[in-house]
Amino acid sequence: MTGWRPKLVALDIDGTLLKWVEGSGTTREEISQAVKDAVQRAVEAGAHVVLASGRSPHGMTNVADMLELHGEGRERLWSVASNGAVVFRYPPLEVVHEEKFDARPAVEAILARHPNALVAVEERGVGYRVNSHFPDGELSGDMIVTDVADLVAAEVSRVIIRDPESTADEFVALAGELGLHGTNYVVGWTAWLDLAPVGVSKASGLAHVADRLGLTGADALAVGDGRNDVEMFEWAHRGVAMGQAIEDVIAAADAVTDSVYEDGLAIELDTWFG
Repeated sequence: MTGWRPKLVALDIDGTLLKWVEGSGTTREEISQAVKDAVQRAVEAGAHVVLASGRSPHGMTNVADMLELHGEGRERLWSVASNGAVVFRYPPLEVVHEEKFDARPAVEAILARHPNALVAVEERGVGYRVNSHFPDGELSGDMIVTDVADLVAAEVSRVIIRDPESTADEFVALAGELGLHGTNYVVGWTAWLDLAPVGVSKASGLAHVADRLGLTGADALAVGDGRNDVEMFEWAHRGVAMGQAIEDVIAAADAVTDSVYEDGLAIELDTWFG
């Protein structure tokens, strides 16, 4: 790797940039000053920092604001949202690429097994349309209660399925058993399932951005902590897992840094831009 330096830095948000800090009976999102400074050094060194998240676009812009990734004299930020189904620039928020699919068969198959599961589809600029309210803090924006049939009546870029009464392991097994033909899926930390068009992942979204920048995966460093980061580890020249990631994610990475609570992202970035 002598002589190599990332020209594109792909960063997961939750558990990579953001940690959760408890205090005064509440939990808040926080980016440490060390991480913010390290990201700024990468930008100042000429790297393209690209946020890559399972979040919807309107759930990501505040993170760009917290990092101060945009401003006078800087190019508009590129971001990969909805696990790769949406690519946008900011500010202002402009969707430049979107992949959609028919989620109805997969949603019906899952609800047949988990009839009490919660289902959400993004309502851009507002929040989400849901069949019932998700636990507080899990979705950004407003929740608009809608019949499931109406949620999946038209093609969508992403569907979230959540069962507070189930576990992540049960959802991993469920996805394997159902096969989810015609649909990609990724299971989160909890019983949280993201459905996306086939072939769509953070890696496919990042490939779209890299192409627009005249770069490839060979130019990229990717850092994350979740199952939805595995494809971007494979795509990037260097994939780095956060220290708190589960074993499957760590096994897919080229290297492991410290946890989000130990500013692991700053440690990795300072290897290249310190």
